[in-house]
Amino acid sequence: MQDNHNNTGQYDAPDSITPVDFSPPPPPGRGFNWRPRWYHAVVIVGLTLAAVAAWFVLTARSVFIEVTPMTASIEVVDGFAVRVGPRYLMRQGNYQLQLSAEGYYDNQAELSVGAAQAQTHPFALTPLPGLVSVNARDALGEELPGARVLLDGVDLGTSPLIDAEVPPGTYELQVHRERYLPYREQVEIEGRQVEQALNVTLAPAWADISFASQPAGAEIIVNGEVLGVTPASLQLLQGAYDVTIKRSGYKAWQDDLLVEAGVARQLPAVALEAADGLVFIRSTPGNANVTINGQYRGQTPLEVSLPPGQEHEIRLFRTGFDTAVRRVRTSAEEERDMTVALDPITNPVTIVAEPADAQLYVNGELKGNANQTVELIAASQRIEIRRDGYVPYATNFTSRPGLDQEIRVRLKTEEQARLEAIEPVITSAAGQTLHLFYPYEFTMGSSRREPGRRANETLRDVAMVKPFYLSLHPVTNEQFRRFRADHASGTLQGQSLDRPNQPVVQVEWQDAALYANWLSAQESLTPFYIVEDSTVTGINADANGYRLPTEAEWEWAARADGQDSVTRFAWGDDWPPPAGSGNFADESTSNFLGQILRGYNDGVQGTANVGEFAANAQGLFDMAGNVSEWVHDYYGAVSGLSSVKVTDPLGPEDGTYRTIKGSSWAHGSMTELRASYRDFGEEGRNDLGFRLARYLGE
Repeated sequence: MQDNHNNTGQYDAPDSITPVDFSPPPPPGRGFNWRPRWYHAVVIVGLTLAAVAAWFVLTARSVFIEVTPMTASIEVVDGFAVRVGPRYLMRQGNYQLQLSAEGYYDNQAELSVGAAQAQTHPFALTPLPGLVSVNARDALGEELPGARVLLDGVDLGTSPLIDAEVPPGTYELQVHRERYLPYREQVEIEGRQVEQALNVTLAPAWADISFASQPAGAEIIVNGEVLGVTPASLQLLQGAYDVTIKRSGYKAWQDDLLVEAGVARQLPAVALEAADGLVFIRSTPGNANVTINGQYRGQTPLEVSLPPGQEHEIRLFRTGFDTAVRRVRTSAEEERDMTVALDPITNPVTIVAEPADAQLYVNGELKGNANQTVELIAASQRIEIRRDGYVPYATNFTSRPGLDQEIRVRLKTEEQARLEAIEPVITSAAGQTLHLFYPYEFTMGSSRREPGRRANETLRDVAMVKPFYLSLHPVTNEQFRRFRADHASGTLQGQSLDRPNQPVVQVEWQDAALYANWLSAQESLTPFYIVEDSTVTGINADANGYRLPTEAEWEWAARADGQDSVTRFAWGDDWPPPAGSGNFADESTSNFLGQILRGYNDGVQGTANVGEFAANAQGLFDMAGNVSEWVHDYYGAVSGLSSVKVTDPLGPEDGTYRTIKGSSWAHGSMTELRASYRDFGEEGRNDLGFRLARYLGE
């Protein structure tokens, strides 16, 4: 703007106003006017790439991909990587690689890059198979087609084998061909489609064997097969042979031959001998001994070969017959039959037999009524005298010419023989002695008037028919431990109940029954008890094996007096028991037993050795005192018996408890010491044992 003041301070008149161009000033803060250009984008992209590159370099890992073979090419087909020399910059994560090399299978592998800053990941390519050719030749270089080729037992085919594909590695090459020795060699197959030619030379498995004979023209028979005629050279495979040289009119020559592969042999010429004549010798009767020219040759019927053109003396002899002599002359390859009838040497023998209608058999041939005089040859013969219902008599008898000889026989009936064969005393495999008893009818139980009687001792008539064996003593600890070695009978008041000859105690009824079956097995007897899962489930009443006596058998054996009557006690009818009658609850047990037998002292606390006290009328020991005894029967009110007479009862068919008979060292009352006393239980006690019984087998 123009200033119009003058020096006097007055304003001059204004000049004329002229318009000029005017642009408003820029807004505050925007004093620079910028426009984007193309190079600006280039700069921005460059800076971004630099930042990304810097970020990649800072976060990437140095990865070395080690591939076998080293010449393999590596291509990262999935994922970003930067190759820097032999290594790659790669961020953590999974990548897909394509690996390839000449001579190897291509491989698409997965690479997992971890957190380590520098890491190495090895890979190995699988080489392609090699191309293997195999050719077989003989020692002269001639090709042998058809040889079987195997690598490590795998059949590749037959030679010539061309370009078989075989994975690289070490193999055992085997080549087989008929009539050649097997070939084996270790070979290395390179693989990678490398062609390898394997040339194999097979050695022959045979040898040239030359044969000759005098005279010539003989057949050469090897292992039964005719292969040629002498003289001849044969190719024989290695091995052992049976060689025969045979020509008509001559004896066959035989020998063993061992052929070694590749070793030719000229065998010595075989001088053949003229063939023998063949003589077949029979005799009547047969089985005559034969000597030819004084040399024993065997028994008739007999075939022998004899040298031709000579006379031979043939002698036949048999006990009871005259010697026969024949002379023969044979020619080469002649066959002749000879039958010689031997003349018997006989002697009259008188047979006297009872019963009178018995029959006589000589060497199994019926000769009629046994009571006769018969001509018997002077040789051992089987003489039998038989009659129905009787046991046959048989013996080997030799008559003696010039002597008066007689055979007297009285046949036994079958029942008589059976009874005579019965053993009255037997010994078990465990050492128990058992006597045979033939019981009789008696009345079990006791009268209501009998002092000490209990309600379970009902009178009942019993017919005892079956004979039975019963052991003289209860089973001992030693005998039971043969069955169960770890059994212990325990102690009483500090005294052992476990000595070898003390009766076994602390056994349940099942233990006793299983022992009886075990003992039967030792003697191959039929077991009496049927056992399933170590538990008795039934019986075989027809068995001949060991068992427990029935209650009826036990009571009869304890009470029978041998005069068809019975007693109250095992020792008789007297009360109190005489000294030495048994091992009872005596004065010595008063400190630990409540009820004792006053005035009686047997000198034993607890069990005594079996058999130390007097036997009863039947010769049985410890039928009163020492130990009570398990018997076979289930326990019942009357032991399963009714008031009607029963025969050989076995007791009830089932029940909860088993019957116990007899008194023990712990008993001292009249009630308990009576033979009709009955108890029951299911568990073992320290005063309870058992003894054995058996039926008399047929």
